[in-house]
Amino acid sequence: MTTDALGEHLDAAEGPMRDIRHDLHRHPELSFAEHRTTAVICERLRELGWALLECPTETGAVAHLAGRGGRHVLVRADIDALPVQEESDVDFASVVPGVMHACGHDVHTAAALGVADVLARLRAADELVGSYTLVFQPAEEGLGGARAMIEGGLLETLRPDVAIGAHVASLAPVGVVATRPGVLMSQAHAFAVELTGTGGHGAMATSAGNVVLAASALAPRLGEVVAGLEHAGVACACSAGVLAAGTAPNVVPRRGVVRGTLRTFSAAQADEALARLGALVEAIAGQFEVSATLQLNESTPAVINDEATEAVVVAALEDAPELMFFETPPVTPSDDVAEFLNRVPGCYLLVGGAPPGGAGMHHAPDFAIDDEALRRVARAVLSGALALAQIG
Repeated sequence: MTTDALGEHLDAAEGPMRDIRHDLHRHPELSFAEHRTTAVICERLRELGWALLECPTETGAVAHLAGRGGRHVLVRADIDALPVQEESDVDFASVVPGVMHACGHDVHTAAALGVADVLARLRAADELVGSYTLVFQPAEEGLGGARAMIEGGLLETLRPDVAIGAHVASLAPVGVVATRPGVLMSQAHAFAVELTGTGGHGAMATSAGNVVLAASALAPRLGEVVAGLEHAGVACACSAGVLAAGTAPNVVPRRGVVRGTLRTFSAAQADEALARLGALVEAIAGQFEVSATLQLNESTPAVINDEATEAVVVAALEDAPELMFFETPPVTPSDDVAEFLNRVPGCYLLVGGAPPGGAGMHHAPDFAIDDEALRRVARAVLSGALALAQIG
């Protein structure tokens, strides 16, 4: 099969990809609540002739298509949205208050269905080598979806030889594809610091027992937790996303909470940073005479690309029209595709999707992705998957 032939199949798949992306963007759903999204995915897969397999989670989907010989390739896409109020002027903006596809998972889902479309066309033409399983994973944003699928027996049932997936990037130009061998994305730990103080009247407030001041002092110092910790020249990160305390402007509350995430690139760095975080929390508690409890919540390991698999994918990308490849340094965002790549040799890609005029960062209300990225994400995953299926 020539590259031009693959491009012709993508031409045919492009319209449906856009329609599905717009529909999903209008109707975003949060982690483990992606019921409508799941229905859309399953309906399209049935139309394309894929065999729907049992999914180990209530939301999400798993489907299989077999060609001739070759290896078994798992293609993973995530499907959930974020609790963010959209601030954009696109005509397919979210109609769900306070919920938005602010990380591009609508693009991932629609592009994976474009991959399904092209692979089905190749099988119909008796040109498909290998077998393929599409995994539409729920709850990536909650860092628990991949683990839930795996604990439900997904990989024991499928037994894939290799895995591939991609994440769209709002700050990179359309058509740019980046990855690297080894550590690509950080591991993440979600944490919460529960603060308890004496509370009292706002007119008589002091620093002693004041959880508002304690929380306000803790948040800007979180960067100290990762000072000097880096991998391949990229610094680790620790930051707060939630500060909550109080019910009235004239009442100093007795309880408050700081929630955030810690991003590191190795287990040793995580151990060091968590020890530092515990010490910092203890110091803040002593300074403000409050009690403080550090709780570790969801976590996901670092995204680590198998070197041999990455090399095969990169060779395919370098031959693919419409794509410009470069090797990226590791990045501090995380992705629980790591759970799959810890068990199956694989490669994860970052694909540019910045719209003309630019867009906000991932997880921001003005986050946006150009529709042109759909084709590039699909081509990158297709090129890699087809090459991987023919190895061995």
